[in-house]
Amino acid sequence: MAHDHVTANRLIAAAERVICRARVFGDVTVRRIAAEAEVNPSAIAYHFGSLEKLTAAVGARIYRRLNAERVDELQRAVDRARPQPPGIDGLVAALVGPSIRWSLDPASAYPVLTYMNRLALMADTPDSYREMIENVEHHRIFIRYLREAAPWFDEVEIGWRLNAALGVRTQVIRSRRRTAALTGGAIDLDDADTVVRHLVSVIAPMFGPPR
Repeated sequence: MAHDHVTANRLIAAAERVICRARVFGDVTVRRIAAEAEVNPSAIAYHFGSLEKLTAAVGARIYRRLNAERVDELQRAVDRARPQPPGIDGLVAALVGPSIRWSLDPASAYPVLTYMNRLALMADTPDSYREMIENVEHHRIFIRYLREAAPWFDEVEIGWRLNAALGVRTQVIRSRRRTAALTGGAIDLDDADTVVRHLVSVIAPMFGPPR
């Protein structure tokens, strides 16, 4: 059983590397992953049932890693502010910062997240991918602290604005060419700290006192 666990983990790690190197969707194959893991291709069916289920396991691991980084940044923002509630700027930076940094770091596992989004549109069983991508449990932790920082909004309004904030972040990540064109190239979109700072300046007022 221990050997099975080791092999399954090797396959997940190998699949992550193959996905991160893939230039086109068809580059992610059973044979390439098996070769990367140095196992027989039949091991994928034995341990996971299918390539689709293996890639879902990879996605779940990467989303857990990213979400854990968000929660860690949130905790640091909370600790810095004690004994006062954390400020909105720090909360927003913790919310959007990790995914921005991942998207700009060629050594990160961000290509796995892109691959999962494509699978959610193309897979035979897309619901399993959508459930992973659209999981909001870690976002609920942010809602708690945002309510403390913005007591003029109830939980529904905070959730609405948090989702809008995530939409702003996603557009910046996915539409870099448009962002560069609309800003005349004046913002360094390759510098994560610069991008996060500009995002905070746009998103934080969404949680400010209503006029």
